Amino acid sequence: MTTQVTLLTGGSTAERDVALAGAGQVAAALRRCGFDVRVIDTCSGVMTADDEARLLVDALDRAHPTAETLAALAAREDFAALVKLDALRSADLIFIVLHGEPGEGGRLQGLLELEGLRYVGSDALGSTLAMDKDVAKRLMRDAGIDTADWLCWPADGGVSAGAVEALGLPLIVKPARVGSTVGLTLVDERSELEAAIAHARRFDQTVLVEAFVDGRELTVGVLGDEALAVGEIRPQHRIFDYECKYTPGMTDEIFPAQIEPALATLLQSLALDVHRTLRLRDVSRIDFRVTSDGRAYCLEANTLPGMTTASLLPQGAAASGIDFDTLCERLCHLALTRDP
Repeated sequence: MTTQVTLLTGGSTAERDVALAGAGQVAAALRRCGFDVRVIDTCSGVMTADDEARLLVDALDRAHPTAETLAALAAREDFAALVKLDALRSADLIFIVLHGEPGEGGRLQGLLELEGLRYVGSDALGSTLAMDKDVAKRLMRDAGIDTADWLCWPADGGVSAGAVEALGLPLIVKPARVGSTVGLTLVDERSELEAAIAHARRFDQTVLVEAFVDGRELTVGVLGDEALAVGEIRPQHRIFDYECKYTPGMTDEIFPAQIEPALATLLQSLALDVHRTLRLRDVSRIDFRVTSDGRAYCLEANTLPGMTTASLLPQGAAASGIDFDTLCERLCHLALTRDP
């Protein structure tokens, strides 16, 4: 009997087209593996074949959605109604290809659990912990995992001159619960801080102000209980920002990273530590900065990493001998064989 998988994708965040691009490639891979696949856009419902051809192909080549477009999509996104759809409820498995807080931050996962629906990826608890960067950093620090010093604005009383001096310049300013570096700014001067916070607040009322770690950016995917090959990210900008992530030619992504075996082993061990500390399951991607003296700082954990063949997690899998179709199939197997 053919296993029926329903993909949930789209969403109403600035990362919508990233999700759609990933869903197009995951759907094709799962069909090649023999799964019966349906696709649901969380903002418009079940996709027809024409919808898939229109929305899932070359999604990253489209213009970035405007604030007005995203607001209109958010008005139509109703997770409580979504989990009642027959295309979802009759599926053997749900494969979530969403990015951003509504679909990645635990809300959707909680509803799926309440309905008794099986899905790929971290549960509501793990998703919530990882999405909130302030909470995740506190848990990592308590577990002895290095992460850059930070404060959470406005919860920590604002960003005073003393606080800036304690953190030091430059600073990273970013929304606390948004992915894909949306709303992120590198601040070199104290005079730039207010504008950077205002920019981040367009995406989340809570903002992280974090010490900038100067060093190499490296990333490690986790599949099940296995750390994948370490990759290095070399953007044209000083940081791996949205433009560098999604503009062809602006970043060199090297898998496996050209680093000493001891450092690769350390980063893989730390990635597993972060994955377990945040109560994640099935898959994650853990990002690090490594200083010139070899000290590794965890930047963040991604519970629903990008899923195009060019995304970092699939590249790490490929460098570990796992092709894209096998990666998608293994993710389904992990969820299907897990105890309810």
